[in-house]
Amino acid sequence: MAYTHEDKSVLTPLGFSLLRQLSDGAFHSGEDLAAQVGLTRARVSQVLKDAESAGLALERIKGRGYRLLETPDFLDAKAVRTALAEQAVLRGGGPRLTVEVVDQLDSTSSELLRRAQKRDVHGVVLAAEWQTAGRGRRGRTWTAIAGGSLTFSLGWGFEQGAGFLAGLSLAVGVAVARALEAEGFRGIGLKWPNDIIHRHLKVGGILIEVNGDALGPSTTVIGVGLNVRLPASARKDIAVPVTDLSSIAGRGAKDIDRNRLLACLVAELAAVLEQYAKEGFSPFAAEWQHRHAYQGKPVTLLLPDGATVAGKVAGVDASGALVLADGPRRARFLSGEISLRRA
Repeated sequence: MAYTHEDKSVLTPLGFSLLRQLSDGAFHSGEDLAAQVGLTRARVSQVLKDAESAGLALERIKGRGYRLLETPDFLDAKAVRTALAEQAVLRGGGPRLTVEVVDQLDSTSSELLRRAQKRDVHGVVLAAEWQTAGRGRRGRTWTAIAGGSLTFSLGWGFEQGAGFLAGLSLAVGVAVARALEAEGFRGIGLKWPNDIIHRHLKVGGILIEVNGDALGPSTTVIGVGLNVRLPASARKDIAVPVTDLSSIAGRGAKDIDRNRLLACLVAELAAVLEQYAKEGFSPFAAEWQHRHAYQGKPVTLLLPDGATVAGKVAGVDASGALVLADGPRRARFLSGEISLRRA
């Protein structure tokens, strides 16, 4: 997941229709593509230009047509469900999950929050290839590369209220790191409160949104975004240093099965959420601190009002609050109110 303040909502359902026709890696003439979708050749050309601005590389050869230089393996709900069933066998069971995959919507988290107003979204997984208004922490926008990212949300209900859920984003970070390492991505670290990093480069992020009474019950929507393949053209527009799973693994994005990866992430998330519902954040605190890239290091915390606080990271407490040490003094900072930058 990459942060940006620009609106790059250029991929439409029509664009995805064309991209799916091109996903076989073969050349397709503009005339054939136009006939398939009922457009003029000029309109097809414009839609494909928009696809290029979304991070997909196209080759054009006069007399042959168009082809994708790197064919994306689009997410497929059936493939994810199959992989989830395999995970359930390996884990000896698991909660019932509903998986949906869409080409485009405004935000997977926004959609689940809308649904939650009318019906139960517990165990609902919603993944999108393209979000026109993906949301991140503190009002930032999430952007992704079609066929090169994983952006999904999971609805989950808890009997407890917001206070009990204060450390949930940290526990989710542990789940994501576990799943990535199980799939061969080494050196995955965490950055308080909700970043997934590798060698201090951001590879993904987490957004937790909670609805419900203060004492419970409550409904959470857990949003996760990961960079699988992030081209250089996209990185230059991102304000923070970033990387992607392809770079971490040292292999091409086509060698990363996003459907399997999504299933692994969701299965681990569900297991962690079930344990969190019973025991809270405390069982995850030690593992989170072990994975924290800034544990024991001097840092500067940036507060929402622009003020800064310096200190050494002493860890997190049982609620998930960050603890900073300044000599003998200790200060707690709550998730969602501060961000962390390396000093």
